[in-house]
Amino acid sequence: MGSMLWNRRRTPAVVVQAPAPRPRTHWTDGLGTFATRSIQIIAIVLLAAGTIWGLRILSVVVIPVLLALILASAFEPLMRALRARRIGPMPSTLIVLALILAALGAISWMITAAVRSQWDDLSTQALEGIDQVLAWARDLPFQIDDAQIQEWIDQVVDFLTSAQFGTGALAGVGVVVDFITGLVLMVVVLFFFLKDGDVIWEFLKRPFTGEWHARAQRAGRATVATFGAYIRGTATVAAADAVGISIGLAILQIPLWPALGVLVFVLSFIPIVGAVLAGILAALIALVTHGIVHALIVVGIVVLVNQLEGNFLQPVLMGRALKLHSLVILIALTVGTLLGGIIGAVIAVPLTAVAWSIVKVWDGPDLPARWARRKDAIPRA
Repeated sequence: MGSMLWNRRRTPAVVVQAPAPRPRTHWTDGLGTFATRSIQIIAIVLLAAGTIWGLRILSVVVIPVLLALILASAFEPLMRALRARRIGPMPSTLIVLALILAALGAISWMITAAVRSQWDDLSTQALEGIDQVLAWARDLPFQIDDAQIQEWIDQVVDFLTSAQFGTGALAGVGVVVDFITGLVLMVVVLFFFLKDGDVIWEFLKRPFTGEWHARAQRAGRATVATFGAYIRGTATVAAADAVGISIGLAILQIPLWPALGVLVFVLSFIPIVGAVLAGILAALIALVTHGIVHALIVVGIVVLVNQLEGNFLQPVLMGRALKLHSLVILIALTVGTLLGGIIGAVIAVPLTAVAWSIVKVWDGPDLPARWARRKDAIPRA
């Protein structure tokens, strides 16, 4: 015991020396540090701007690849179920791809058939409705005479017969060609994602080792899980919206209610804005065919269905893990629309949800990122 105490007393103390101060230069003072950080921020902004510019130039390639990734993630559980039944990769891929193409074809056929079958009645009722709207406009507190209305009609006719409209039509031909090219590319890429998704992912992870390999693995799993859950949940919510609004339109005998129901389903994939656009279109058709009362009833039906969906269905189906703040959704929609048009608006929110899910698992499974504050560390009011 005494020897142990003696040895402890003779243990030399460890002297910790403070690091030598760095030599003071123009880049180490406050202004120099600010300038360095500013240069770094400018470089990051330029890199991000260059990346966005490149993605816009290659949008015909980038958007189909992203859509293929989203669809492959959504149908990944079905692929696993088919392979669990000892169905080979090629037959499983062909089955799932056929189901996807059949669903897209059915949606297009339903819209086209509904419009074609009711077009004559709709055009007649629309002309009568326009006359009612014009008569209502003449009774407004501010005066709108027939000359002003005829001038507006002439302006529309002049635009439709002008060279500017013809140029826009030629540009529309280019848009159609790009759409067909992107659609074919999406189908091809989707085929390989469904068939060889695991092989492609293992190839992409080869450059990473150690902790970065683990992070890449977690990010990949979070991406597939978030895309799949988001699309499956959104499709279920969109179907509920379409059924609810279609029932209301059918009871009111609004023309094209089957096509409007399908359109509600498609537009519901654009959060917040899509349901509003579908409701406005349905209300306009009700206005020109049945009058202002039916239009207001349609607006009430759309609002009621959206409230039920937003307060009950969406929290249950989407879950808290995919819940994004409304401001974040609106910003993502704005940026996506500016960069990619309608398709950009559709994929902006799932991409944002994926980015947030990657941040949450960056430092480990189900762990917050190091720079995120813990809930118990946030002071309560």
